[in-house]
This record gives sequence, structure tokens and C-alpha cells, in this order.
Amino acid sequence: MNPSASSASSRAELTLRGLVIGIVITVVFTAANVFFGLKAGLTFATSIPAAVISMAILRAMKNSTIQENNIVQTVASAAGTLSSIIFVLPGMIMIGWWADFPFWTSFAICALGGILGVMYSIPLRRALVTDTDLPYPEGLACAEVLKVGAGDDADASSAEESRAGLLAVLWGSIVSAVFAVVVATQVFASDFVRTFRVNDKGAVSGFDFNLSFALFAIGHLVGLSVGIAMLVGAVIGWGWGVPHYSVLGDMSQSVADLANATWSHKVRFVGAGTIGVSAIWTLAKLVKPVVSGLTSAMVASRVRKAGNADSLPRTERDIPIGIVGLITLACFVPIAWLLGYFGSISGLGDHIAVLAIGGVAFVVLMGFFVSTVCGYMAGLIGSSNSPLSGVGILVVIAAALLLVAFVKPHVGPQEGKALVAFALFITSVVFTVAAIANNNLQDLKTGQLVDATPWRQQVALVIGVIAGAAVIPPVLNLLNKAYGFVGVAGAGPHALPAPQAGLISALAQGVITNNIDWSLIVTGIWIGVAIIVIDEILARTTRYMRLPPLAVGLGIYLPTVSTLMVVVGSVVGWVFDRRADRRSKRPEVTKQLGVLLASGLIVGESVMGVVIAFIVGLSGKATPLALVGGGFAGVAQWIGGIAFVALVVVMYRWIARLGQGTSAR
Repeated sequence: MNPSASSASSRAELTLRGLVIGIVITVVFTAANVFFGLKAGLTFATSIPAAVISMAILRAMKNSTIQENNIVQTVASAAGTLSSIIFVLPGMIMIGWWADFPFWTSFAICALGGILGVMYSIPLRRALVTDTDLPYPEGLACAEVLKVGAGDDADASSAEESRAGLLAVLWGSIVSAVFAVVVATQVFASDFVRTFRVNDKGAVSGFDFNLSFALFAIGHLVGLSVGIAMLVGAVIGWGWGVPHYSVLGDMSQSVADLANATWSHKVRFVGAGTIGVSAIWTLAKLVKPVVSGLTSAMVASRVRKAGNADSLPRTERDIPIGIVGLITLACFVPIAWLLGYFGSISGLGDHIAVLAIGGVAFVVLMGFFVSTVCGYMAGLIGSSNSPLSGVGILVVIAAALLLVAFVKPHVGPQEGKALVAFALFITSVVFTVAAIANNNLQDLKTGQLVDATPWRQQVALVIGVIAGAAVIPPVLNLLNKAYGFVGVAGAGPHALPAPQAGLISALAQGVITNNIDWSLIVTGIWIGVAIIVIDEILARTTRYMRLPPLAVGLGIYLPTVSTLMVVVGSVVGWVFDRRADRRSKRPEVTKQLGVLLASGLIVGESVMGVVIAFIVGLSGKATPLALVGGGFAGVAQWIGGIAFVALVVVMYRWIARLGQGTSAR
């Protein structure tokens, strides 16, 4: 790094106060995210809530800048993604290998994998952020929030337009936050769920519209092509997959239980196959830009060494590629020791060399693969909706298969459990690499849009990783002792489901004991191949319409509670933009206000999600804010649905008029 290269600018960016604020927010949000994720199977993005909180704090201080705010959200964003380790690590408890989470081992997994994720994302920045047209919806939303909060919106042509943008973010935040609170009271339902029988053979299906303004806003930001692709995936999953496989299920179950069990145990694996082949195709297409990014990073390094660092644009100053290489190599040494140590205490001591050396090679190659794919998916649909657990499925299958091929033939059957534990252990390392790379590129996109210095953001994220890694083990231990995990002996009545960890640990056991249905994954692969062909045909025959294969895979793999509202938002956003093109005197201003409204919707629900998660944790109740009982659920669905639609109509009409007002100058 060359801090002196930035001496031409005296603006505040990587400051001590910013790092301290970011670390405090990281600690708080990580704890909330771990609990929320284990309970609901979902984690929430923390970049935008952190940006809002830091703006409120830094505005009371002197000489704060948009770039300093950006550093705070960069540090805190580690909380949203590093906590995704809960999708793997509790599996060690579930298989009975650990009784608790050893601090230093768990810390090392999170810290080393997270730092590797930062390092891997540095050469990927030029390929996936600078030289790409990926939308990065959350990165864009966070940048717009920062710009409006700083009163420094570069796209606004007047003070009036800046005020209009601030109003759009403010009212979007208020509406989504208030709606989330009313949903928590259960006066409005959180979603609109229907399951039903499809035919007289017992086939079932269903859908789940989540009344989430954040998901709706994500749809507006990602655009129509991604939304349609996710709808295609949902139709494949629930229009064909669930009905097709449900007739093979337990017909004594209720319709809802049969539909959900079929999706969870059958269709998700089809989706994982589609994601897998789409990921490989995406990586193949990215080889050229990634190589170009590495080349340009080396060119930038030579410019620095020649003493011409000032000639590089501020937004192109990464951590020098030489230092990136040294840090990466420095991480491999403790990872090798960690893998060897775990193997030795697991009864696999005769195979330490294979486990340590082969394990590091697996982390190197699979880590870079998942970093690239997760970075692309974050750019496509946002880091919150990127299917990290789907990537975890692919990684644990690959790790288990390699153990079956190279270690299992040389150990006795009594070591089978140790092999499962090692597969989960190495998967958790790769998983943290994927999680941070998935997040870091989103942050770097935000930084690009607010004229930030990449190397400062990269340093900030490393600090956030270390802070988050220190918080996760004690929080996991606290929750394990207080609640336990579903399926573990001695777990109490309020045991946390940790659904992804349960699925991934079951997969590791299935592969190593040769008890897994490969036909599901193969079916998904063939679906992915067909979608790739269709997408390539569309690319050659149409100007705008595409069918991104990864987005289709997401639509199959993710539950409809996470996808259908994204589809709705993408369609509404497209209609809004087309009407702006036809009716507005300055359509770009109106469309930009639509983006800011969507950003506000994400802000309000995200911040309120943190607050509600803490209330749930402190109260020990699943619904501490509930004002009505379960008997009100049917009415709450209709009231909530009508209120949601009405608010969307009112907000978009208001934004259109606001755009006309600023255009009238």
C-alpha cells in the first residue's frame, strides 16, 4: 500500500473514528445476524443500515465525508456475510463431533477464510466491478443512500433534485420500517402462502409471496431480465419439480408439509445442480476478464514501484498485488496447520500430509472458484440474495467426494464420522472465503460510485473480518447453551432450526456413506445446460432480453418466499421506467428517484430487521410484538396484501410527480 499516493487529497476516509464506529456496529450486527440466521435460516445485509447509522453519528462530528461513511459501512458489512458461517459450522454440533464451539479454532476459520476472501476479491474487482455491466443492486442502493445523506449526489443537476432524492430515501425508509413493525404485530401477515393439490395422484405445489419491501426493492434494482429468469426458475421448481417429486413422498403428510419437504429434500438439489453448471459456465466466461484484471493489477504495481503512484486514479489504487500475494501465502501456512491439527485430533493422524497439503490445495482452488461465482451472483442479484448455502452444498459435496476417493479406502469404518467432520471443517473455511468475496465486491462497487479508494476499503474489510470472527464463537456458544439445535440430543423445546447447517451436514454424511440421490443433481445440470443454450441464443438474436442461468438456478434453489416478490419488483420497476421514458420531460431524473425510493425501502426494512431481531433475542419469544392471535392470520393476509399494493401504487405515483416537479425547472 502507498498511503502517500493519496496525499493529494486531504479528505477524511480511513480514520480511527470511522474504524471504531464500524467495529462497534460490526459486533452488534454480527450477534443479531447469528441469532436471526439460526432461527429463520436467513441473514440480513448490514451495509445499508450501517451506512445510515454512521451518517447519523458522523454528522454530529466535524469534517466527516461520504468516503468516511463508506469505510464505516465497509467494516460493518462483514457482519452480514461472515455470520453466514452459521450455515455450516453448527453441523459440527449436529453430527455430535463438537459439544461446543472452540474459540480459537472457530475464530481461525472465520478470520483466515475471511482475509483470503478479501485478497481473492482484489484482482476480481477489475473484472467484476470496473469492467462489467452487472447491476450490483445493494452496492448501488448503498451508494445512493450515502450520496443523498452527504448532499453530494453527482447525478443531480440542482439542489431541488438533491432534496427530492433525500425525500425519496426518507419516505421509502419510513414506509418500509413502519410496515415491518406492523407485520411484527401480526396485524399484517408477513406473507401470502398457498399450498394445494395439483391432480388426483396426490401431486402438490404452492407459492409464498413475502410481503417484503426490501425484496420488492431488490427486484426494482436488478431489472427485468434477472426477475424473469428467477420466475422461470420458480416455475421449474414449483410448477414441475415439487408436483413431480411429491407423488414419491409421504402421502400421510399435510399438503403444506409434503410440498415443503419435497422442495427441501428434492428440488433444492435440482437447483444446486443448475447453480453448479451455471457457476462453471460463468467462471469460464470470466476467465478472460479475470486474467485482464490480474494483468492490470500487475501494471499498477509496476507504476507504483516506478514512483508514479500519483498517476493512478484514486479509484484504481488497490492493495498492491505483491502484498496481496504475500498475505495470501501467509494465510495458507496457518490453514495447513489448522487442517493437519484437526486431522490429528480426529483420529486421522496417519494421513496428516494428505489432509493438510491436499486441504490447502482445495482451499486455494475452490476458494477462488467460489469467490468468482459469488462475486458474480452478488453483482447480479445482491449479496443478501446470493445463495451461499447453495455454494456450500457444492463445496461440501466436492470435499466429501475427494475424501472418499483419497482417504476413505485407507481408514477403517470407525473413521467415517471423522471424515464427515473434516469435510464440514474444510467446507467452513471455503465458505467464509465465498461469503466475504460475495460481500467485498458489493462494497467495492459502492466505493467506485462514491469515489472511494479501493485499498482503504480492503484494509477496512480485513479489520471488520477480524472483529466479526472474534464475536461469532462466543455468540454461537451462548445460543447453543441457551437453545441448542434441532435434532441434537438434549436440545430444548425452543431449539434453533439452523436448516442450512442441517442440510449440509446431512449431505456430507450422505456422500461419505454413499447414500445420496445423484439423479437430482444431474437433472439440475441438464436444466442448467438448456438454460445456458437459451441465454446464448437470446444474446445473439435480441438487444436486451437475456435469461441469466445463475438467476434461473436461484429461482429453483431459493424458496418462493425469497424470489416471487423480487420478480414483482422487477416488473414494477420496468413499468415505472418505461412510463418515465414516455411521460417525463427528464426521464433520467424520474428513474433515478425510483432507484432512490427502492434504496430507502431497503434501508427501512433492514434497520428495523436489526431492531426486531434484538427484541426477539432479549424477550426469548418468537413474536414478542404480536397484538393479535393466530385466529387473525387469514384476515391479516388480506389486510397486509391490500396495504402493500396500495402503498406501492401511492409511492410510485408520488415519485413520478416528484420527478415531474424537479423537471419543471
